Amino acid sequence: MTKQDFSDILVKKNKMTEEVKKLWGEELAWIKDDKLREATAKTWELALERSILTTDDLRRIPFTLLVPTKVTFMEHKASVVHIAKDAGEQINKFYHGELPVNEDVLIAGAILADVGKLLEYVLDETGKAVQGTYGKYLRHPFSGVSIAEECGVSAEVCHIIATHAGEGNMVKRSTEAYIVHHADFMTFLPFKERLKI
Repeated sequence: MTKQDFSDILVKKNKMTEEVKKLWGEELAWIKDDKLREATAKTWELALERSILTTDDLRRIPFTLLVPTKVTFMEHKASVVHIAKDAGEQINKFYHGELPVNEDVLIAGAILADVGKLLEYVLDETGKAVQGTYGKYLRHPFSGVSIAEECGVSAEVCHIIATHAGEGNMVKRSTEAYIVHHADFMTFLPFKERLKI
């Protein structure tokens, strides 16, 4: 590797780090554990590196392919993280320690729940987000866990990624996984099947 190659890699890495900070700066700062915060950011960096989607795409494409919506991927993702954090804080406040929530695990899991969509989604010739061939074989809970493990994310956080969607209905969820699952679905299902009068 030449000096220029190494320099180019550093520039690309620093750019990717800045992109992740722009996407998740506030929310990553809520994670108190330095190692977990770094692994969470690294997972997003790796997913962006491997994805054809850019951060601009994430701020433009809809958060779901299942219903028409103007809510973008990043708007939905941020809302899920904020709702999960608020729910975890209230559970810790009101449940006398009988239903303890590890807030670092909760926040990291919420930030990472849909990171696999960066591999699941591609853009068609018109720029519309669609499920790619890889995504048809491996939905985002699977690809998300794969990337997260590669970046050193703990099993308890990978569990949230794995169980946040319908696939998680086949196993027992941790308290943190239930919170992320419900934060995600309470902001998705009403788009799909709410009562309209």
